[in-house]
Amino acid sequence: MSVAAVAGPVSPFELTEDQRAIQQTAREFAAEQLAPHAIEWDQAKYFPVEALRAAGELGIGGVYVDESVGGSGLSRFESVLIFEALATGDPSIAAYISIHNMCAGMIDRFGTAEQRARWLPRLCSMERLASYCLTEPGAGSDAAALQTRAVRDDGGTSRSSEAESGGDYVLTGVKQFISGGGSSDVYVVMARTGEPGAKGISTFIVEGDAEGLSFGANEKKMGWNAQPTRQVIFDGVRVPADQRLGEEGIGFRIAMAGLDGGRLSIAACSLGGAQAALDKSLAYVRERSAFGAKLSEFQVLQFKLADMATDLEAARLLLWRAAWALDVKDPAATRLCAMAKRLATDTGFAVANEALQIHGGYGYLAEYGLEKIVRDLRVHQILEGTNEIMRLIISRGLLAA
Repeated sequence: MSVAAVAGPVSPFELTEDQRAIQQTAREFAAEQLAPHAIEWDQAKYFPVEALRAAGELGIGGVYVDESVGGSGLSRFESVLIFEALATGDPSIAAYISIHNMCAGMIDRFGTAEQRARWLPRLCSMERLASYCLTEPGAGSDAAALQTRAVRDDGGTSRSSEAESGGDYVLTGVKQFISGGGSSDVYVVMARTGEPGAKGISTFIVEGDAEGLSFGANEKKMGWNAQPTRQVIFDGVRVPADQRLGEEGIGFRIAMAGLDGGRLSIAACSLGGAQAALDKSLAYVRERSAFGAKLSEFQVLQFKLADMATDLEAARLLLWRAAWALDVKDPAATRLCAMAKRLATDTGFAVANEALQIHGGYGYLAEYGLEKIVRDLRVHQILEGTNEIMRLIISRGLLAA
């Protein structure tokens, strides 16, 4: 076939009609259900469970969970479109929804048929909410050093004692900085069942009303005030053996697999929050005048806006590339997810901070919403693996090649 016979290039960056519809649905939900309340929720430290339930009705509680158990069955690429759109309304709530989805996705990927049927339908509808429990007071970036223990007790009297995998595990330890802690119904918990290091970790599904499970005070935070953050404390919590997710000793792998997707989601939330900040800035410079001219006529601000838009677009393209890589199981997916998370969260915070500067003193006032976006996006550079850890993952991948 000659070059002349080719009808024309097909853009790899053009969304399909279905993807545009998915994105638009999420944007409309964000504009109608999240944005009008975001400042109020932040100031009142209110966790809007009713908004989460409404998101569940749209299929946003199990975005990439299989349809057979109540999920939407979408790709990771489509999930980042959704989370970016949600974050234009409220990055804090969008981020919690992304964490809930990460937990549901882990159960869907690694769970047995019974586990998937038992937990996923009500997680996907967001009738029940989930939290991810990896970080501990003494194990943050060094997650493989976690100390929470799960000791097998085959003499347990739990519901599963008659099952083939009978007996219980008894969990003891503390998890730190848990989003949704004390409000969620289900906790996906990484605990040590064996030797020190990554190979001795297993994953468990723990019910929120389990005896011996308690929670610390709601942390006073810089941002993310619309979602609770607490310690999750396990004091001899009995967990039936059939609530172990996957085999013993593969829990760290399960946790890291969840984080690949989680990093894409938090990157998307950064872009959504920053895009909202850019949009506010565009409206502001068109309306505001100084020195006898509209702010939009000042070249210094035109250049700032151009750089903000360019940086967001560049980060978005890398995010799409990484999401595609995760979908097709590209061997470089983990490294690309780390790249996208590092770039998008750094860029998102920088753009939001620049937007606040453009607004001057008004950007510092709560009613304009800019300072909230800045506060919310700052933690994205820390969680799901700090951006320093992202650089470590990237460099190891490069040097091992």
